[in-house]
Amino acid sequence: MSTRRILRLTAGFSLVIAAVTACGDGPAPDAAGGGEVSGEVSVMAVWSGDEHAAFQAVLDGFTRENPGVRVTYTSAGNNLPTVLGTAVEGGDPPEIAVVPQPALVTQFRERGALAPMDFLRAAVEADLPPDIARLGVSGDHLYSFVFKAANKSTLWYNVAAFEDAGVKPPGTWDELVAAAGTLKAAGTPAYAIAGADGWTLTDLFENIYLRQAGPERYDQLAAHEIPWTDPSVVAALRTMTQVLGDSANIAGGTAGALQTDLPTASAKVLTDKPGAAVVIEGDFVPTAVADNPAVRGGEHYSVVPFPSIGGSDPATVVGGGDSVVLFTDTPASRALATYLSTAGAARIWAGRGGFSSPNRQLPADAYPDELARTTATAIANAKTFRFDMSDLAPVAFGGTPGQGEFKLLQDLLANPSDVDGIAKRLEAAAAAAYGG
Repeated sequence: MSTRRILRLTAGFSLVIAAVTACGDGPAPDAAGGGEVSGEVSVMAVWSGDEHAAFQAVLDGFTRENPGVRVTYTSAGNNLPTVLGTAVEGGDPPEIAVVPQPALVTQFRERGALAPMDFLRAAVEADLPPDIARLGVSGDHLYSFVFKAANKSTLWYNVAAFEDAGVKPPGTWDELVAAAGTLKAAGTPAYAIAGADGWTLTDLFENIYLRQAGPERYDQLAAHEIPWTDPSVVAALRTMTQVLGDSANIAGGTAGALQTDLPTASAKVLTDKPGAAVVIEGDFVPTAVADNPAVRGGEHYSVVPFPSIGGSDPATVVGGGDSVVLFTDTPASRALATYLSTAGAARIWAGRGGFSSPNRQLPADAYPDELARTTATAIANAKTFRFDMSDLAPVAFGGTPGQGEFKLLQDLLANPSDVDGIAKRLEAAAAAAYGG
């Protein structure tokens, strides 16, 4: 599930960015128009707080290159689907929006609300990994492109805990299972599990399933073209219990894990006095503990890609992303959309941290530290990329705390021996949500 639903506070405000007040970070990237375009462009996205400030810096770069364009930014926070949907229904959408849910892009496209961006298709297909570029294509047209991406295929570990136990960061699932046993014997629980946040369990399942069943079956399951009782699903759930199944190797035990949120689980691993050695979650784990004084800038922890399973390609990523869509095609909106597709625009936010770009033209040194470079370049270099499956599902199944996939994977954590029963209940919930 998108972490915004859990980690971001809803906020709503507007900011007009004009050339006379623009002030940005570093040299401006090349933008379409070179100062010759004029007009007004309204932009809506979810970003507030620090993320808004970073996106403002990106937009400032555009206005420096295009002083004749006035850009108005509105943050809709977590209410973006409702706010944007209402604006579209009322016939007054922004010229551009940046949306985190592929289903929302599909909804607006099917209603005929989006303008195709075929003027960008060649650049998008050249600059983004094929699987990510394809996300925005429907039929013969490009309707969106990913501007800001998230890597959910990462394993964060406490360096001292690994060194004290004499284990190395795992590159394969078998190495992870072996390391977990060694860590337990050395006196440190292997895993910190954020079981109170059911969406973290969906991320674990998706990473296992993509590597174990492959991208074709992943796509089929995401569309509910195969049932959750399919043998490939049952096999992935059983693999998942190799992490969830040993209460003694989970910080706080199973009962504690079911009461632990992501910031708490992350803090158990990322400090100098670890309560666990590993937390398996996305590139946003450090952000979850950014306000924790016991966590000091990557001093005690590091990150590796999610382990390969059964020989799966290491360059496999489950992730998310915020995609640019165009509602009104004007010279000014084209110029801004073109600018947002460039590595130059991405560089501005990348240098501030908390940002990963799928653009392969953005050099690794654009990121502020080695951890960010590791997680971000994995997206740009992905040979297989799939969007978070729960974000593709109906909200009743893949996006609501206390029901659907969230609740049933929590039940698997509570009772890891009931794999077959959980699979049947997952299928019943999916059938109801997908409509049969």
